[in-house]
Amino acid sequence: MLQVVINLFYVNLARAEQIRIRMATTTSTENSGLLNELFPPFEKMFSVKVDVIAVGTGKALKLGENGDVDVVFVHARKAEDNFVEEGFGVNRRDVMYNDFVIVGPEDDPAFIRGNDGVEALTKIFYNKSFFVSRGDESGTHKKEKELWKIKDIEPEGKWYLETGQGMGATLQLADEKQAYTLIDRGTYIAYKGKVNLVILCEGDKRLFNPYGIIAVNPKRHPHTNYIHAMALIGWVTSPEGQEIIGDFKKGGKVLFHPNAYE
Repeated sequence: MLQVVINLFYVNLARAEQIRIRMATTTSTENSGLLNELFPPFEKMFSVKVDVIAVGTGKALKLGENGDVDVVFVHARKAEDNFVEEGFGVNRRDVMYNDFVIVGPEDDPAFIRGNDGVEALTKIFYNKSFFVSRGDESGTHKKEKELWKIKDIEPEGKWYLETGQGMGATLQLADEKQAYTLIDRGTYIAYKGKVNLVILCEGDKRLFNPYGIIAVNPKRHPHTNYIHAMALIGWVTSPEGQEIIGDFKKGGKVLFHPNAYE
């Protein structure tokens, strides 16, 4: 009995002393399942636990601005560049990319099949077909707003639904409503067997979706774990980390393409 108590003491002591990194990332990254493959080797190698906070890109960057996390892993390049330029982040690195697609019901009531992103949204607007938006300032929402803006369209009305939630929940609502939505390809592949919506718009260069990782600036927030944040950045952009990203598949399909060295 005494030995059991001693063993429990040392286990709890080790847990108490375990180094932790707080990382804010997107729901699309978390929903894909990639992090479950990418982080365990790093955690074992460095004896570090990565605590993942999955929110939209806007909220992830705000957590970084406030010093509530040590590193952010997001997908909205303009917002990322602003984050660094304003002194909140340092050492941004490219990690991977995929693309956005517009999905909708097979019968395609707005007739968007094969159109580019802007043409597709314009048809959805004029047909007043149901469209479900994340409405949360995530990278996906920012891309959607960027596409509407090209035609000076301000989407509003009963046909336009905003969830304020992550990509998975937004996709599921779109499926329930048999509506259109903009989604990153990785999340769509991960959920493909759970929804009936199909890809109707893809391949538009404006739908390119790059992901970057950024350490929170230790000069702005000295309490952050900058050393291990940089170790994590080094891992996901290393040949080993990039190989894990490139090999990660769902249903036999690659979800992300590594590009740290492109």
